[in-house]
Amino acid sequence: MLAIKLKRIGKKGQATFRVVVNEKRSKMQGKFNDDLGWYNPHTNEVKIDAVKANEWIKKGAQPTDSVHNLLVRVGALVKTPKVALHLKPKKAAEAK
Repeated sequence: MLAIKLKRIGKKGQATFRVVVNEKRSKMQGKFNDDLGWYNPHTNEVKIDAVKANEWIKKGAQPTDSVHNLLVRVGALVKTPKVALHLKPKKAAEAK
């Protein structure tokens, strides 16, 4: 199954990410099917090709939660809300 993931690039302490389409279980270093754009977490800059991303999603590629939130921010996924990445622990939920 294909997934749209973040591929880490850059020096130690200065990470930036490429948004790529890759096999879900494959390692991130090496070949990938398509390059959709980039994300710089230090400056919060994002550049993703929304048309390409939507084409891959129509073909069955599923974005990870982080990439899903980036696509919502860019405007590629207009009708879907952001996904909560940091959920509360199960123990705290059960105690209530």
